[in-house]
Amino acid sequence: MADEQFPGWHGTTIIGVRRDGEVVVAGDGQVSLGQTVIKGTARKVRRLSPGGRDVVCGFAGSTADAFTLLERLEKKLEAAPGQLTRACVELAKDWRTDKYLQKLEAMLIVTDGTTLLVVTGAGDVLEPEHDVAAIGSGGNFALSAARGLMETDLSAEDIARKAMAIAADICVYTNGNLTVETIRG
Repeated sequence: MADEQFPGWHGTTIIGVRRDGEVVVAGDGQVSLGQTVIKGTARKVRRLSPGGRDVVCGFAGSTADAFTLLERLEKKLEAAPGQLTRACVELAKDWRTDKYLQKLEAMLIVTDGTTLLVVTGAGDVLEPEHDVAAIGSGGNFALSAARGLMETDLSAEDIARKAMAIAADICVYTNGNLTVETIRG
């Protein structure tokens, strides 16, 4: 298919919610090609343990690109154990300056249970305001819902699950098949 005919991959909503000493990262399972759902059970939230320290990552974008970034992040974390922000900044620098990595199309939400970060190919390493981060096609829907739910007494997991359910009801590129990982700081 010529590039102008390729309808493009869509799908994925990933949310990270920090509350009461824990962070929950939840992701849906949908991958769409144009108007067709290709897979509804993809797993886009992973737990990594570089150097024996747990880190939870959620990704949106190309799966192969995201796995390349996760492998690079693991190496950065092994080089700087326990320093998530430093490892993410180093990854973002490489991603921004390396000609091969510049072509990667993905975004990451990363947490060690204390720090919650969004890492982008534009060189951004962002700690979100209001203890909520969201990426992907339905990310803005989930983010809005979670921000509203932060005013309640719900747990981080309940907020993430309800926000994802709201996003799935609104965004055609988001489904309710969730992978949820919780990590304490």
